[in-house]
Amino acid sequence: MIYILHCSSFFHPFVLNLSRSIWLAIWMPDTTQYWNLEGCFSSQSHPGITRAKSEENKLRVVFFMLLREFMSRYFPTIICRLTIISALLLTRETNSGSVTVVQGGTAILPCQIIHTDDDLTQITWQRTTREKPHNDNFITIQPREEPRFVNGHDDRFKYIGNFNNKIGTLQLSSVALKDEGRYTCIFTLFPSGNQKTEILLIVIVPPFTSVKDNLPTLGTEEVLFATCTAAGSKPPAEVRWLTGALGDKVRTTTISTQYDNDTTTTVSSLFGVPTREINGHQVQCVISGDSLTKEETLPFTIQIYFSPTEVNISVISEDSFECVTEANPNANFTWSRSGQSFMQSAVKEEGAKLQLLSLTAYLNGLYQCEAANSYGIKHGQLYVHVASGACSAVWALVGVLFFLNVAVAAVWYLDKSRQLQRYFKHTHTHTHTHTHTHTHTHTQTQFDRSLKNCVNCSVISLKIPNCICRKVQH
Repeated sequence: MIYILHCSSFFHPFVLNLSRSIWLAIWMPDTTQYWNLEGCFSSQSHPGITRAKSEENKLRVVFFMLLREFMSRYFPTIICRLTIISALLLTRETNSGSVTVVQGGTAILPCQIIHTDDDLTQITWQRTTREKPHNDNFITIQPREEPRFVNGHDDRFKYIGNFNNKIGTLQLSSVALKDEGRYTCIFTLFPSGNQKTEILLIVIVPPFTSVKDNLPTLGTEEVLFATCTAAGSKPPAEVRWLTGALGDKVRTTTISTQYDNDTTTTVSSLFGVPTREINGHQVQCVISGDSLTKEETLPFTIQIYFSPTEVNISVISEDSFECVTEANPNANFTWSRSGQSFMQSAVKEEGAKLQLLSLTAYLNGLYQCEAANSYGIKHGQLYVHVASGACSAVWALVGVLFFLNVAVAAVWYLDKSRQLQRYFKHTHTHTHTHTHTHTHTHTQTQFDRSLKNCVNCSVISLKIPNCICRKVQH
């Protein structure tokens, strides 16, 4: 025999009491058990409680009462749930694969149904993306109406399908990484139900590439020469160095960092000892991977930075000189004159070159070439001396020739007087020798005294026309 032993408030009281009556009427027509005041089944008798009868017409009445109560209270809910279940059972899913697009480009999201004569009543687009992680209805398309944006307008989306032909294709321009995700196209058909297509949108992000010079200075310890970076790529990019003939004179390291948005930055570093021999060598940074349409090569020249070395002054021509040194970056040259300024009409300064325009005694003096860059300064010196004594000798020779002409005329007038000729010759020779010797001695003394200001100079003595003597530092 079956008894209802548990009273529960989960069920509606009427349903509970009605159920108990049915059990009594069906299974226990002769029982002496009754309902207690709490509504629970009891085996004890109670006055005022009628015994359940198993008569056929009473059972029929109870059944219809139960059916009426059930239909009035639960039928709408059941119908609603059955509708949802039927809709789910009738919805057919298809997977249209994936669409890959480069960031900033245009993506086509295809959506079409074929082989059906059902009436199309609506097309709905849903998305679950990086920007909108929860399923989001964003476009609905109905016959003879413009597409309607549900949760905010987005000009980047354009409906390029045909409703009558059951084509719901969308075009998305200026694709960004935030748009990556799953897009669902839902066709509402009558009477067959819904049919949906899912498209996975994959966004490729090319890297920002660069090579950075670490500005190494001359030394004997290993330092960082340069870094090559492929920043923010998706999927990750591969970065490597091509060092050519340098071989084991350099080494490389590579580090990758992945971010929350699935982009990756890859940095490859180039190391070596900063010597003059390695300065100026050409290397290449090569960046490749699925995030690039083609391999990218970035050329780089290794630069070792140092101050100007020993400054040399070379002779270009008899009146031009050039200041020469080795430096990285290239040195800037400045010419100056010790104790005096340049006369524009006498000297021309052009970068490392110095040209003497007017070869006169005014140019005598010590000239200095300064070579400088951001790492240091070096100097070179040039002593210029115009040998005026040599010029006096020339003018003395001219004077002698003139005087000889006068002497010939005098001889003609004095009837070849040998005494006068001897006297004239003696006087001229003595005067010329004295003048030349005095001039040479004065010039040599001035030259030697000026050289004391030219510290640590190497001397090149040049016999050049126009009475010039130069002193040049190597």
